[in-house]
Amino acid sequence: MDVSRNSRRVALTAAVLLLALAGCSSSGSGASSTPSATTAAPVSPSASAGGSAATGSQIVIEGFAYAPTTLTVGPGQKVTVLNHDSTAHTLTASDKSFDTGSIGPGKSGSFTAPAKPGSYPYICTIHQFMHGTLTVR
Repeated sequence: MDVSRNSRRVALTAAVLLLALAGCSSSGSGASSTPSATTAAPVSPSASAGGSAATGSQIVIEGFAYAPTTLTVGPGQKVTVLNHDSTAHTLTASDKSFDTGSIGPGKSGSFTAPAKPGSYPYICTIHQFMHGTLTVR
């Protein structure tokens, strides 16, 4: 009798955990057809950060943070900014040398890196605690 009761408890616990996991994964995806793109996007910025200046780079906004927080690009390179948050953000250089303007939830924007090599701190002008650095080499 105890084995049967324990089996039911284990099965019930497993079912509750599966439902909880299913709820987390479906609420975290946001858009209907973009979860695979959303999942793949964070991999791309880190790969672009260290390498090819010719292919373009991405910065992803998620959880009120930029990823990566430091990105290195070539002069004049296009940088795409993807907003995965549920509110609008900007990516604006402190010296105003680049600015995406407001990027709505689930949208993207882009800017061209300055031609002059150097380090360019940036913020979200809406949420000024968000910051990062673009390095041009």
